[in-house]
Amino acid sequence: MTRLVRWLLVVLVVLASVGAGVGASVLTRNTGSHLPEISAYSHGRSVRVGPFVYCNVVNLNDCQNPQTQGELPVTDKFPVQLSVPAAIGQAPWRLLRVYEDERNSTSTIYRPNTELAVTIPTVDPQRGKLTGVAVQLLTLVQDQNGDLQDAPHAEWSVRLIWP
Repeated sequence: MTRLVRWLLVVLVVLASVGAGVGASVLTRNTGSHLPEISAYSHGRSVRVGPFVYCNVVNLNDCQNPQTQGELPVTDKFPVQLSVPAAIGQAPWRLLRVYEDERNSTSTIYRPNTELAVTIPTVDPQRGKLTGVAVQLLTLVQDQNGDLQDAPHAEWSVRLIWP
């Protein structure tokens, strides 16, 4: 009986250790530096992408620079459907649309809690083919002259690939 009790104790200790490891893993899984991702979809293809750059909103010199850029194949027949998570949509954010001639690029600022998804045509009659989109989280900063300006503290980027 003593041998059986020892064997059961060893099994219980091993199971408790495994359980503690799994429990710790589950409890700490979402506490890391997981950054928000955007997604873009067009004609059966989609891409999820993390930030190109992500700075602390209070200290714009404290940045993570993963330089992640998504790529999405597109054609002129189907628009791009861009989605942002609530973590982005609950703040003021800017959508940049970059065209073949970058001088024709445009931007739209969305107020907090107004948009989580945007449909973007891949061709604009005046601007030509869309070559990329970027999402920026904005913060107000004071420039050298004391004027307030919006500045991005985080950016996500998707390059559009044409056939």
